[in-house]
Amino acid sequence: MSEADPLDQLSSEQLYDLAVRHAVERVDVRFLWELLELLPAAEAAAGELDEAEADVMTLLGHIDDLTDAGRAPIAGALRPFYLEYLRRRRARGGDEAWPIDTRPARS
Repeated sequence: MSEADPLDQLSSEQLYDLAVRHAVERVDVRFLWELLELLPAAEAAAGELDEAEADVMTLLGHIDDLTDAGRAPIAGALRPFYLEYLRRRRARGGDEAWPIDTRPARS
């Protein structure tokens, strides 16, 4: 039986924090750009249709919403994206020692 992935135990908000912190520390512009591209769909899935429409219309509004990508319910809609990114980065090696904080997400 395979060992459980500690990433699965983290909340969506914690996954956002970990993924964005990792991307910023490594200047991973591709991840941040992909996150910006996914935000309107995640906002729509979270029922925030006005936000999604505004983000499609303006890049500045899109960038301002980056912090929303770490808040429920948008973080929940983006959870698979965060998990895939973190697992892909860890699989490339050297990231085994990431400090994975399993404390409850901050309010």
